[in-house]
Amino acid sequence: MFDLERFTEDCRAAVRADPTHRATREVVARAVSDPAGVLAGLGEPRRAEVQKLYHAPDLTILNVVWGPGMTVRPHNHLMWAVIGIYTGRENNIWWRRLPADAGARIEAAGAKSLGERETEPLGRDIIHTVTNPLDRLTGAIHVYGGDFFATPRSEWDPETLVEAPFDVQTTMRLFEEANAAYEARMRAS
Repeated sequence: MFDLERFTEDCRAAVRADPTHRATREVVARAVSDPAGVLAGLGEPRRAEVQKLYHAPDLTILNVVWGPGMTVRPHNHLMWAVIGIYTGRENNIWWRRLPADAGARIEAAGAKSLGERETEPLGRDIIHTVTNPLDRLTGAIHVYGGDFFATPRSEWDPETLVEAPFDVQTTMRLFEEANAAYEARMRAS
């Protein structure tokens, strides 16, 4: 079974040994290789949410649960990250900044779909959009190489693709809207 205290200590040791994402990726990959163990340790996802599991200046560990059909607009983290899926699927669109664009716009540069047991590192400068393409909740462990909550970052308008400061309230509202839609669907079935 997934042991959060042990996982956290393993991530902390990985960051001490290698400040890049490499060693941490191995820790996350080992954890999500046993989805049933993670579900037993963290609990079955019940609602879309961002659950803080560990937070320090050099490391943040989150349990992110995406609602069915939920999409989060393009954003960056300005620190490396490792994403490990323990249930469901997370589709990522990778973006790149347009060179010499005064509006700080972006263009699509690639995509990757991550499923159960898969792990993906994200570099410090990655910009991505996340979508849960499924009709059920998706659960992922996200590990960040820094203070996720104190680092100012950006998001991009999904229509104009123009950069703006990241708006936490807008993102959290997306989680609540996903929960309302999920709960209504569950009541109807």
